[in-house]
Amino acid sequence: MELIAINLGIIILLGIICTKLLSKFRLPGFLGLIILGMLLGPFGVNVLHGSFLNLSNELCTIAIVIILIRAGLSINQDSMRKVGRPALTMGFLPSVFEGMSIAFIAPFILGISFIEGGMLGFILGAVAPAILVPSMLNLMDQKLGTKKSIPTILLTGASMDDVVAITIFSSFLGVYFGTNVNVLWTIVGIPVSLLLGLLFGLITSLIVLNLFRKWKFTTTEKLLIVLASALLLNGFGKALEGTIPIAGLLGVMVIGFMILSRTPKTAFKLSDKFKKIWVLAEIIVFVMLGARLNIELATTLILPGIAIVSFGLLFRSIGVYLSLIGTDLNLKEKLFAMVAYFPKATVQATIGGIPLAAGVASGEIIIAVAAIAILFTAPIGSIGIKLLSSKLLEKEES
Repeated sequence: MELIAINLGIIILLGIICTKLLSKFRLPGFLGLIILGMLLGPFGVNVLHGSFLNLSNELCTIAIVIILIRAGLSINQDSMRKVGRPALTMGFLPSVFEGMSIAFIAPFILGISFIEGGMLGFILGAVAPAILVPSMLNLMDQKLGTKKSIPTILLTGASMDDVVAITIFSSFLGVYFGTNVNVLWTIVGIPVSLLLGLLFGLITSLIVLNLFRKWKFTTTEKLLIVLASALLLNGFGKALEGTIPIAGLLGVMVIGFMILSRTPKTAFKLSDKFKKIWVLAEIIVFVMLGARLNIELATTLILPGIAIVSFGLLFRSIGVYLSLIGTDLNLKEKLFAMVAYFPKATVQATIGGIPLAAGVASGEIIIAVAAIAILFTAPIGSIGIKLLSSKLLEKEES
């Protein structure tokens, strides 16, 4: 326990210094955090203890929950009414297009099976909430693209996108080990999972709001109640995996959405608090991500890895374009949406190591390509959003 506390202190201190240094060069702080993790991890100077690294999945989950609550606290009802259909299609078309394209191309480039390619494809098929959500919240603050609800479309679609990718990845993993996977139930299970996620998110939020009405809490206490409720909801969904599909992460975002809808003043205060604790969560999640990368293997797969990731992004962009057909978005705004859907990070770090841990033959290759995808797409997506938003999106007049 003492070693975990020491490791946590090291990465927080160095992480803050690292992000400050990169900000002077106008570079995304998470890039420095990933590199810091690589240096401190077992493939670098090996400062981080194994007991600390074993907490990576749990810490990443907490970070995703925090960022999705922030997203929910920023989406109002008027915006949601505008984005119904495109947000829904953005939640599954890009992910399916990317995942299946990689499933077909990976065997030719990497020499792995179609099933292993499917696992890789849907590990890569999820957008990074840790990058997309803060970027979209920043656009909302600047009123960029808000007239056509572009940030809201991307936020809502991203929460479903991750659920779809993880669900289909789990199916490929089950097929690989000969588990009795019902393909029809898997397909039906995706919309069922999303609907149940919405339902349980609504129920949880109503319980939380009722607590706020009956008892007087400080803003900090409310933050802890909301965070605890969201973690329990996500854990409930995880516990029922394989029995009843529940998109817990979507439910988490619904909690924030309902709080904003019913008590806007409380939502604004909570949003500010969550923004502050995200500073800590961001450091932990990206340093842990870097620490898990096998640098030597990833180096040998750089060119084939980039080729596979680029191929997947091409089809992902086609999925984004098809999702936005029939909306009032012009070509420039659709192009922005394609780039905004590029970055990979948190989800890949969280599930990228599962095939290796489960004993999949190509597990090391899969996690190495997932690492390459993060290092390749995260900077492109993050920097692309910053550069293109002011050029391609319309600023809404106050």
